[in-house]
Amino acid sequence: MYAIVKTGGKQYKVAEGDVIFVEKLNANEGDVVTLNEVLACSKDGNLVVGAPTVDGASVTAKVVEQGKAKKVIVFKYKAKKDYRRKNGHRQAYTKLVVEKINA
Repeated sequence: MYAIVKTGGKQYKVAEGDVIFVEKLNANEGDVVTLNEVLACSKDGNLVVGAPTVDGASVTAKVVEQGKAKKVIVFKYKAKKDYRRKNGHRQAYTKLVVEKINA
């Protein structure tokens, strides 16, 4: 059984027990989060596709960690013009463990 959920502008294929990294959610470690935007759900080989979401379906997940990803260096330059800009960015994420798919 799996589901396709949408959170943070991205879509994730999840099954029970999966660990996923999503865009930062406002929740503390140990909290239980419900993801209501289920786009599709598969159970016993039957696929139910929502228009745009599946009615009554949700995914329950537990917040394991709030963190930041590795640093990405953004370096801009223009050749022969003495223009250089170096910038770093660390994206915030929330680590979730999928506990149950409610279809």
